[in-house]
Amino acid sequence: MLARSADPIVAIATAPGRGAVGIVRVSGRSLALLIDAICGRQLKPREATYLPFRDRNGEPIDQGLALHFPAPHSFTGEDVLELQAHGGTIVLQLLLARCLEAAAETVPAGGQPRLPHLRLAEPGEFSQRAFLNGKVDLAQAEAIADLIDASTEAAARSAGRSLAGAFSREIHGLRDALIHLRMLVEATLDFPEEEIDFLQKADAAGQLAALQARLHEVQQRARQGALLREGIKVVIAGQPNAGKSSLLNALAGAELAIVSAVPGTTRDVVAQTIQIEGVPVHVADTAGLRDSGDEVERIGIQRAWNQIGGADAVLFLHDLTRRGDAAYQADDADIRAKLPADAPVLDVWNKHDAAPDAAPGHDGVVLSAKTGFGIEALRRRLLELAGWQTAPEGVYVARTRHLEALRRVGEHLDMAESLLAARVPALDLLAEELRLAQNALNEITGEFGADELLGVIFSRFCIGK
Repeated sequence: MLARSADPIVAIATAPGRGAVGIVRVSGRSLALLIDAICGRQLKPREATYLPFRDRNGEPIDQGLALHFPAPHSFTGEDVLELQAHGGTIVLQLLLARCLEAAAETVPAGGQPRLPHLRLAEPGEFSQRAFLNGKVDLAQAEAIADLIDASTEAAARSAGRSLAGAFSREIHGLRDALIHLRMLVEATLDFPEEEIDFLQKADAAGQLAALQARLHEVQQRARQGALLREGIKVVIAGQPNAGKSSLLNALAGAELAIVSAVPGTTRDVVAQTIQIEGVPVHVADTAGLRDSGDEVERIGIQRAWNQIGGADAVLFLHDLTRRGDAAYQADDADIRAKLPADAPVLDVWNKHDAAPDAAPGHDGVVLSAKTGFGIEALRRRLLELAGWQTAPEGVYVARTRHLEALRRVGEHLDMAESLLAARVPALDLLAEELRLAQNALNEITGEFGADELLGVIFSRFCIGK
């Protein structure tokens, strides 16, 4: 995609299907001749004009609004033409085809195409051009996709903050402080004969400590933002008839899974995304875990273990009415021994309505999926398991790659702290650790990064965005 970044591009910028309005968007250099061919006249910059969109013979394809955003005052930083027509699939395809056809037509005076090399945009290419032309940084460009994909109101608001530059400003603040610290170290390296100790005089150790504290705050908020974007995957596991399907229905507030007293009713994974305080929680109900001679049920049980292996948290469901059943408790112990060690496990004791006086004997949540008793307590515990701490109002959306970059920044700063604390600091190594820390920060906003990274990021965008 980067190799063809100079080509003018066109795409349908609205979702597939029928709608009241559909948009065809063109971005490139010098669109005046293309505008004249389709609109029959030139357009006032940034002013909507109602007119017919004409085919090759001058006949109207549709009537709608045309907007021209001359460079650099556009989303992509290039000339942009938006044709807002009726949102029928055929109408938009005709407009798209007309743009490609009109671009290839030659101008009688010069015999040259109106817009050489106009081609269909690739996924995310409009946003990529906005990044390449300095209209947004990489974190802001990613926030565009996150805003579109947001599954909760809190996630949408957090993505909006990132798009407005909240996260980028935090990263720039860290970078500026890091650059100032690097300057002090480089000055000491460049002028070793000076009697003034630049590092001690400027309190380099104090500046580094302040930088680490600020980084920790950014990491905390970024983790919360990643939760809003990614959510957590929770798997309900346990023996047959513990009430797993009933619990899924209670959490979702809908009858999603079949509830039956017959053991082995659930044969496959039933999943639903709910939200708790704006955090998406992807809950999966699985087959009851037991030894079974039924081939179909065995497949469902294997799928259950696969789901458990990829879970962020496991709700281990127990039946309070069988608290005194030694065989049942032995089977529970066998299941617990097989649960993955790297995922938090929360014990959930169900059927409180049928056994209100039964004591679970373990830390966990006591509830009744049938009556709703304890469901809110379970929701709160799920947020605790996820690490949710911050109110959504102060959170900006973040991605796993952002968290990884911040983690590496922290590692380099920790190493720098160790080097600085030495009796005779190894300044060349200290300077290198600070440089690597800055490189990791720059990867977040795109001021430093490989073309391959950009290609992966933007290829996940929708066409026309």
